Amino acid sequence: MSDDLGVGIGWRPEIAGFVKELPGLRFTEVVAESVHEGHPPADLLALCDRGVRVVPHGVKLSLGGAEPVSAERIAHLAWCAEFLNAPLVSEHVAFVRAGGIEAGHLLPVPRTRASLDALTANIRRTQAELPVPLAVEPIAALFDWPDNDYEEGDFLTELVERTGVLLLLDIANVYANARNRGEDPTALLDRLPLERVAYCHIAGGDEHAGRYHDTHTAPVPDDVLALVKELCARQRPPGLLLERDGRYPPAAELRAELDAIAGAAEMERIT
Repeated sequence: MSDDLGVGIGWRPEIAGFVKELPGLRFTEVVAESVHEGHPPADLLALCDRGVRVVPHGVKLSLGGAEPVSAERIAHLAWCAEFLNAPLVSEHVAFVRAGGIEAGHLLPVPRTRASLDALTANIRRTQAELPVPLAVEPIAALFDWPDNDYEEGDFLTELVERTGVLLLLDIANVYANARNRGEDPTALLDRLPLERVAYCHIAGGDEHAGRYHDTHTAPVPDDVLALVKELCARQRPPGLLLERDGRYPPAAELRAELDAIAGAAEMERIT
């Protein structure tokens, strides 16, 4: 996607007033499952009326599951896209259910040929019913499944080539996974089809028992901002979006984080 989205922040009810007052905001993102046909959030609709582009971000499709993705869930994502006049929608390279059991979390898919086939089929099913492009986000994971057939970069590159899907690249996830694996995060950037990145997520996390957890409840670390600079030196993404899902700081701190992201990417401030 070539549209210039700039710097954004994820819309959450707890910070709806803060998001609404950002003078330079051009795009935001909303969890698709939180938007209901009978009573959509009024503050979100006000942003649409102002010309802010809103991206529905699904969390429950389970694209990486062995079972076909639910037609009802796809239909809701398609409705969100049309209702919000979205430029695209996004979901995850993950599964959230199996055998009728809901995990309640985004779980990593094995990087195997069989898993790639299942992802390909579910992404194609979803794309066929959507009125806008789909971007998929590789998740942060505390473990890798054994006996992988692919490295992460090769797995995602083949997925993009098979389906034409866009990537939602979460820079914080790249950092978290590399740190927990003892790898260089820039090595993954160099193996990804960065020209297919629709936009990026940025978030903070916490270390616990020697593992880095992508919590979305802490400030963005300097190392993640440095990785934003590395990404932009290779391929500047259309947009960078700050995710915050709890322990919301004062407005001044959120504005400072948005300014730091804009500075790292050499993008216009929105505060």
